[in-house]
Amino acid sequence: MAWISSPALKQLQWRKHRLLSLNPSSSLYYLHGFCSSTSTDPPPTSITESPSNVEEDGAIKSTEVEKIHGRVLRGTRSFKPNDKVEEIICRMMANRAWTPQLQSSIRALVPEFYNTLVLNVLDGARNAEHALQFFRWVPKTGYCHDVETHLKIIEVLGKAAKLNHARCILLDMPKKGLKWNEDMFVVLIDSYGKAGIVQESVRIFKKMKELNVPRTIKSYDALFKVILRRGRYFMAKRYFNAMLREGVLPTLHTYNTMIWGFFISLKAETATRFFEEMKSRGIIPNVITYNTMINGYCRVKQIDEAEKFFVELKESNLIPDVVSYTTMIKGYVSADRVDDGLKLFDEMSSSGIAANDVTYSTLLPGLCDAEKLPEARRILGEMVESQFAPTDNSVFLKLISCYCKSDNLDWAVDVLNGMIRLNVPTEAAHYSILIESFCNGGAYDKAVKLLDSVIEKEILLNPQSTSEMEPSAYNQIIGHLCTNGETKKAETFFRQLMKKGVQDPVAFNNLLRGHSEEGTLDSAIEIVKIMGRRGVAVDADVYKLLVECFLKKGEPADAKTTLDGMIESGHEPNSTLFREVMKSLFDDGRVQTASRVMVSMLEKGVKENMDLAAKILEALLMRGHVEEALGRIDLLMNNGCAPDFDSLLAVLCGKEKTVAAMKLLEFGLERDCSISSSSYDKVLDALAAGGKILNAYSILCKILTKRGVTNLSSREDLIKSLNAEGNTKQADTLSRMIMGGEKANIDKKGKKVAV
Repeated sequence: MAWISSPALKQLQWRKHRLLSLNPSSSLYYLHGFCSSTSTDPPPTSITESPSNVEEDGAIKSTEVEKIHGRVLRGTRSFKPNDKVEEIICRMMANRAWTPQLQSSIRALVPEFYNTLVLNVLDGARNAEHALQFFRWVPKTGYCHDVETHLKIIEVLGKAAKLNHARCILLDMPKKGLKWNEDMFVVLIDSYGKAGIVQESVRIFKKMKELNVPRTIKSYDALFKVILRRGRYFMAKRYFNAMLREGVLPTLHTYNTMIWGFFISLKAETATRFFEEMKSRGIIPNVITYNTMINGYCRVKQIDEAEKFFVELKESNLIPDVVSYTTMIKGYVSADRVDDGLKLFDEMSSSGIAANDVTYSTLLPGLCDAEKLPEARRILGEMVESQFAPTDNSVFLKLISCYCKSDNLDWAVDVLNGMIRLNVPTEAAHYSILIESFCNGGAYDKAVKLLDSVIEKEILLNPQSTSEMEPSAYNQIIGHLCTNGETKKAETFFRQLMKKGVQDPVAFNNLLRGHSEEGTLDSAIEIVKIMGRRGVAVDADVYKLLVECFLKKGEPADAKTTLDGMIESGHEPNSTLFREVMKSLFDDGRVQTASRVMVSMLEKGVKENMDLAAKILEALLMRGHVEEALGRIDLLMNNGCAPDFDSLLAVLCGKEKTVAAMKLLEFGLERDCSISSSSYDKVLDALAAGGKILNAYSILCKILTKRGVTNLSSREDLIKSLNAEGNTKQADTLSRMIMGGEKANIDKKGKKVAV
């Protein structure tokens, strides 16, 4: 033993002390003293312990598991008292990856494997891969597979379509000193057939002869079933003849299989010939044989022939069963002989043979197509009382549709109630037909009750549902709710529809109308946002309704936003709506916003109801938004709606808004607008009174330049004011302009007189 230094020895002793002082529930505690079991006793098939060793949740304490097997299972801390060993192993394989650690844990649980345990593990494995891994590993523990375990793994792999693995295991058996038996090949033939690989089934069948494996009727029956299922009746007849040459005699099961296969290929004559040959061999047909013949002739639409075999069945010593009656009823229904099918159903009931779900799902649609609704209702009642739920739920949809078309809505509701009694899941289509029918009949109260069930049970959101609610149904009920003050319920319902991808414009607009009429504008705005995100257009009348609703609630800004959305959507508001929005904004003091509405109005070519334009312009000028006001005036003039300059100038001068008046006058002079001389005087007087002599001088110069001459009464006062302020140059210029203008005026007058 190597020498250990003192510090290292102390460290080792500390670790040992730490390990032994751990809580007994710790996994490290169990690793101390881990050893292999030396017991030679057979392993127990289940783990059972006294109540003192069982935890509160019914699990055995890990310490007791250690006592039972002498080993600790990594990753399995506790087991249920009645768990079998094979169940524990299957659960361990399902919950953990197949690793050496897992193998060690299984080995610790089972020191020695035996045949029954291995079979149970293979049969109980959660998937075929687990079973295959276990099958390949268990021989490493000393266990030897036998024929029985090989058959089991081939069955497991065949069901999982792991056919190459199954084939390799089968063909490798002689290397292990094991002999084949026919059952293994039969399983493989059937597995390849179910996987649709008929050629491999045939190869395996031929391989049996090469490997000297006896082929009995069992092998032939498996092959016939495979090839006939794929419609290869010529091959089936060839192998049937080869079977006879080999001296293998067919059985009743063989003939039943052949007859069934020929009818699948619609070879009724061949099937009948085999039926007669069977009887000639002394093989007595059974109920299955007759049922196959009846079903085959119904399949090829030869109902009369099917009736003959049904009568022959009843005349023999055999008793028709529910399959016999159901098959015949199905044939009658397919041949539009529903009355005969109904009689046969009653005969079956009187004979004490209970109908099954297939019988009901076969007869009821035929009664609906034949419009025998009272009879269908009676049969439905019997089915509900018998608690037979058809596997095909379309039967109920058919009944509901037929009753609704015939205006028997209460009967249709009874069908829905019957589904509930039978625990058959109701779907959106069932409620859709009923709701639409009640709405069409004006019975909105009943439609709303059905809708309440749809909302509460979340029928639309059921992931297993295979149907959807039709727009003709949900649009009617949503429109009714929105018209009658229940828009909130309608929105709750429609939001469930939206989760299924529905974005119906009619429903959206109905919700907007409802919220607008009820005044719930926050909800309306939310709906508008959703429509915008999903690209759903809002109707023009809905926009108008929303605008009016915002105006009534005194929210002109939202009204303007809605109006803009209306314009952006391509709708054209009328002049009245424009004026209402402008007036509301103007009264609320939002003059600039009102002016923008006026711009939108002019851009749309709407020129009516422009009486507010003058007030808006006046307010803009009064508030100092001169440039904006001038831009609006220019737009008005371009659209033939010029404002009254004299009135605007008079108001501005009266309010001493001289700068605005001056700019407005300059704007009018530049565009040769119609402005009276009195307005000139008012502006000049206002500028002079405000001490803005130079501004007055500038305006007067422009007036003289544009007009040539004027009769302004304040010009001499303006000249005096200029001289008084030392602006003599401007005074002289103004005097010359005035004198030149008067002379030009005299010359023009003289010329005029001369003419």
